[in-house]
Amino acid sequence: MITGATSGFGKATALRFAENGYNIIITGRRKVLLDELKKELNTFENIKVHSLCFDVRKKGEVEKVIGNLPEEWKKIDILVNNAGLAVGLDHIQTGNTDDWDTMIDTNVKGLLYVTRAVAPLMVVRNKGHIINLGSIAGKEAYENGNVYCASKFAVDALSKSMRIDMLKNNIKVTLIAPGMAETEFALVRFKGDEQKAKNIYKGIDALTAEDIADVIYYCATLPDHVCINEVVITPTQQASVNHSYRRE
Repeated sequence: MITGATSGFGKATALRFAENGYNIIITGRRKVLLDELKKELNTFENIKVHSLCFDVRKKGEVEKVIGNLPEEWKKIDILVNNAGLAVGLDHIQTGNTDDWDTMIDTNVKGLLYVTRAVAPLMVVRNKGHIINLGSIAGKEAYENGNVYCASKFAVDALSKSMRIDMLKNNIKVTLIAPGMAETEFALVRFKGDEQKAKNIYKGIDALTAEDIADVIYYCATLPDHVCINEVVITPTQQASVNHSYRRE
């Protein structure tokens, strides 16, 4: 089950698992894109695809949709908590509080709502793997990152806590913390300003969605006794949040 599957990391991850024969539940808010992805995934042989259109920020929707999964889809082996975003890039004293709500509701509360609905299905079977998409912004803060960083620091802490809480239930938990990756991320952050979004990656051979999908797939397909607790992955030109080298 992959949240935020309509683009970026989520879409690439869905395709990566589909080409390797996994049945997939895809979720997202944008029904048109969700339907397009389902059609693309259905071109792979010998797999089944189930799509769920809902907003992870709405607890009632999450509980209703996941609670009413057909019996054959309740045996979720892998949950990829991918739905997330950054909106705005302001100093704390001038920040847009609506943007703050959007980030906290999606990145933290949405992840919690989905996990709360899916984790019991894993616990009852003593089997499962939860993969949370964090960020290097959840490892180090940077100027204007404030609330986005806080939300990803929360994902970091929650991942560690989940791992401890469900240790006796044989549940794996992995945090994936990417650096600069060229997806819709910057376009959403700058609210559709394509030029500003493009400048973020200027001079950087940034990560791709497929790079992250490969890492997720690797972590998810290791032997049962092996759990990768976290992966921090950056472009070669980026050493940390605040240290990168841009070619002219």
